[in-house]
Amino acid sequence: MNRFSRDIAYFSLEIGFEADIPTYSGGLGILAGDTLRAAADIEIPYVGVTLLYRGGYFKQKVGDDGTQSEPEQTWDPSTHLREMAPRVTVPLDGREVVIRAWRLDIRGVSGYVVPVYFLDADIEPNDDAARQITRRLYAGQQDHRVRQEAILGIGGRRMLRAIGHDLGAFHMNEGHACFVCVELLSEQITRRAERGGADDHRRNAGLTDGVINDVRQKCVFTTHTPVEAGHDRFNIDMVKDIIGGHPVFDRPDLYGEGQTLNTTRFAMNFSAFSNAVAQKHGEVSRAMFPGYPIHAITNGVHAATWSHPNMRNLFDEHCPQWRTANAGLRMAASIPTDKLLGAHDAAKRELVDLVKERTGQKLDVEPLTLVFARRMTDYKRPTLLLSDLERLRAIAAKQPIQVIYAGKAHPHDGRGKEILRTIVEASKSLEGAVRVAFVESYDIEVAKRLVSGADVWLNNPRPPLEASGTSGMKAALNGVPSLSTMDGWWIEGCVDGVTGWAIGANGDDVTYANDKAGMDRAHAESLYTRLEHDLLPAYGDRERWANIMRSCVMLNGAYFTTERMVREYALRAYLA
Repeated sequence: MNRFSRDIAYFSLEIGFEADIPTYSGGLGILAGDTLRAAADIEIPYVGVTLLYRGGYFKQKVGDDGTQSEPEQTWDPSTHLREMAPRVTVPLDGREVVIRAWRLDIRGVSGYVVPVYFLDADIEPNDDAARQITRRLYAGQQDHRVRQEAILGIGGRRMLRAIGHDLGAFHMNEGHACFVCVELLSEQITRRAERGGADDHRRNAGLTDGVINDVRQKCVFTTHTPVEAGHDRFNIDMVKDIIGGHPVFDRPDLYGEGQTLNTTRFAMNFSAFSNAVAQKHGEVSRAMFPGYPIHAITNGVHAATWSHPNMRNLFDEHCPQWRTANAGLRMAASIPTDKLLGAHDAAKRELVDLVKERTGQKLDVEPLTLVFARRMTDYKRPTLLLSDLERLRAIAAKQPIQVIYAGKAHPHDGRGKEILRTIVEASKSLEGAVRVAFVESYDIEVAKRLVSGADVWLNNPRPPLEASGTSGMKAALNGVPSLSTMDGWWIEGCVDGVTGWAIGANGDDVTYANDKAGMDRAHAESLYTRLEHDLLPAYGDRERWANIMRSCVMLNGAYFTTERMVREYALRAYLA
């Protein structure tokens, strides 16, 4: 599909490719990595830009009482990445901070390469404070975040120019990347001033409608945040103190509102195409930002990365060309039941072994195994399944079930850490009735085992707070159905009883708009009822379960992929 004469720069504050390169915290970074892998497969000339975090996010340790600690996740970039020669500078706090880049080549199915550059401020002659800017992901206060985002946007653009990439589009993956617009504006102002005579007056008065439109035609923006509080807001005076003066920082109509720079508004004001990451998220975003034409392109996952090797072998046999045309997975209908179940049983045994290795806990291969793995935070409701332990015991007494949890709480999220303690306490209370395991330090390698070895993928965010979610898509590629609330991607992916099961109903965000506790009670009741009366009976019928698994691959695995998603961006945003 390479109809591109120039490269597409893709800016993301985090990008995740593998566990040994810990430059990601969760879904945003994994999506970015999957996006670039898909671009390499279908030969679309992306160039990735992110930061190099030598201290990673953090390596999770969970004590016997459920208390989380967060040691640094140190690593040596030279073992995975190649240092580039160019150096650029970014003005921060009145001095020039030197930036270098490390390169990782992502190779597609045909060998096509998408380069990814990791920007690093930990270099001489920078002072100690400057060298710490790119040390950790999501660390520090607002001023630290501004410095990181300035390096990503301004430094990223300057680095790509120094390396020699000819860029036709700039894709901002979340508002973190909005400062690339500042650098693009500066380029256009300088270019126009030089064309018309480079006097100081023309340079200072250079933020014309023509300059703004020139930048806007080059930019694409994707928002992943469904709640108002999730959008970065910075005091404009703080931004000026850190980055320095720029004509755009004197235009509240462009940077946000009043004295506040809103990174999402800033990015949308300079983008010809802005989008949310699921159909429902598009509705939520348009209501949140009236007047902005926010489209919807539903997220996906990289099919070859997230499907188990045994499943990939079956796809190679029954679904020709699926690696570059994921829609071919619809031909999974021809996979024989014994081979499909055999592939899953092998993946499940690997998961049971992983749990034993990581926790010392012995699980069985036979019982229905539910997995909940995602960030430990309140709106995702990790403990919904544990809200009535007596009910859970009663269900398990009829037919055994076991549960595996994984996920990190943000170091500053006290409620998330409390949820972790609740899970550990509940696992002890349920001992002898329901086996509950918690696997610490959730990362890409652990995630691959979980999405392929689970029998059911549990996801129960409180609607409408999940922008998309992608873990259930990864599970679907492995024939694993979801049990989920109707939010994010699941509104589009749920065919009840066929690809999984709904908790509650579509529209519960309206029904319970002013009754969060009522929604939680209703969803807990729905979860238990579906588990007892739908999931367990289906699981007991191997042929019926195999049909559900096939449907997961054919309907959801074939569609919710980054290959389809990147093609949508190409047609609707880059080539439009």
